Amino acid sequence: MYKQTTPLILASKSPRRQELMQLMGLDFKVLLKDVDESYPEHLSPDAIACYISEKKAMAFVEERLTSLVITADTIVAYNGEILGKPADALHAKVMLEKLSGTSHQVYTGVSLAYKDKLKTFFDQTEVRFRTLSTAEIEHYIHHYNPLDKAGSYGIQDWLGFIAVERIEGSYTNVMGLPTEKLYLELSNF
Repeated sequence: MYKQTTPLILASKSPRRQELMQLMGLDFKVLLKDVDESYPEHLSPDAIACYISEKKAMAFVEERLTSLVITADTIVAYNGEILGKPADALHAKVMLEKLSGTSHQVYTGVSLAYKDKLKTFFDQTEVRFRTLSTAEIEHYIHHYNPLDKAGSYGIQDWLGFIAVERIEGSYTNVMGLPTEKLYLELSNF
């Protein structure tokens, strides 16, 4: 069982990650830094998520001296293409049209950094969407906020409720933080 003995910092502005950490019963504070999220083009989807998560963790040099810093990065992969956060509503529509009626993979890389220790891991979930109408896609884009989400959707909101036919793997991973793996890694860190 994980017993928290070190202060935790969640380095994420994601309200979903913050909510998941709260639901895990963890005591943490949120601290943000701007980090370049570019990555080498040759990396696999899981390696990209881990690479960016580690870049985020490395930005917290001083904070790691007294706190365990948790960073994460979530990406969506469709037929080998990385679908990050959309640039605008049209980009979101294009992404959702690709995902409609197909399966895609969601990868979340998570890093735990404390003093000179760094542990990074990832999780992968397969998600299947039913075929969506243009009206459903446009309703989602205009009434929800797809611009802050990898792949242009959140599984925990309207589109997730009406479009996801099945998932294979962790539900919380698709939300942006694989809580099952995080709990085990915190217990062993």
